[in-house]
Amino acid sequence: MSLVNTKIKPFKATAFHDGSFVDVSDADVAGKWAIFFFYPADFTYVCPTELGDLADHYVDLQEMGVEVYSVSTDTHFTHKAWHDASDTVGKIAYPMLGDPTNELSRNFEILREGEGLADRGTFLVDPDGVIQVVEVTAEGIGRNAAELVRKVKAAQYVRAHPGEVCPAKWEEGDATLAPSLDLVGKI
Repeated sequence: MSLVNTKIKPFKATAFHDGSFVDVSDADVAGKWAIFFFYPADFTYVCPTELGDLADHYVDLQEMGVEVYSVSTDTHFTHKAWHDASDTVGKIAYPMLGDPTNELSRNFEILREGEGLADRGTFLVDPDGVIQVVEVTAEGIGRNAAELVRKVKAAQYVRAHPGEVCPAKWEEGDATLAPSLDLVGKI
């Protein structure tokens, strides 16, 4: 079953953010756009490249009203140590959620049971707490933050313009479609 169009479940977690440990819960996400960016583990290979790429797009996402939460089953203490040890991870300004109890990973159905690691998954949540985008890739396949930004723009556009949809490769400013019987077989 897909999690698209389902509400996120309640959660509480501790994050490393702005040099401090902070508590984050589903209440902090309510009424806002949010990205939950799950990755297998700190101090690995593909993960820092993805997190660094996302960090490079964080200001753009913030300007769009989107908060980013990276999540692994490591603790917030491990996130701090990694943040301090890696130049790439050190540029992260978004909250890094620890999930040592696997609550978040289970809530988003991304936990590798028996391994205690999360799969590589991205979830875009709208201000109503409803998941609009889900992307899950295999261990060795890194994600592209620029494509994630494009998907956020499309989701925000569709929310603001009921009755319109964004076709493949849609970029901000491109034409959209208004689904109707007249379009069937014409595209």
